[in-house]
Amino acid sequence: MAKGYWIGRVDVHNEEGYKPYMAANPAIFQKFGGKFIVRGGKFTGVEGQSRSRNVVIEFPDYATALACYQSPEYQANIKVRQPHSIADLIIIEGYDSP
Repeated sequence: MAKGYWIGRVDVHNEEGYKPYMAANPAIFQKFGGKFIVRGGKFTGVEGQSRSRNVVIEFPDYATALACYQSPEYQANIKVRQPHSIADLIIIEGYDSP
């Protein structure tokens, strides 16, 4: 079964206000079996537009990745993040090669 992923790109304009969002995420993601594959780090934008932070979170499958996003816990945490950042986020099914 193919894994599910969140791919996020974020610009934070208030680091202090963003910290509570980051602090709450590990417990939320753990509940859904999510783990960070990419969390920040050095990058080079070679095509198109980029944001200052990039995140990839792996989940057991697409349905679980979507359920995490739709969970009451994460929906509440979005409200913590939004005043302090701009984000692009997609939820995508991984490639399950034969």
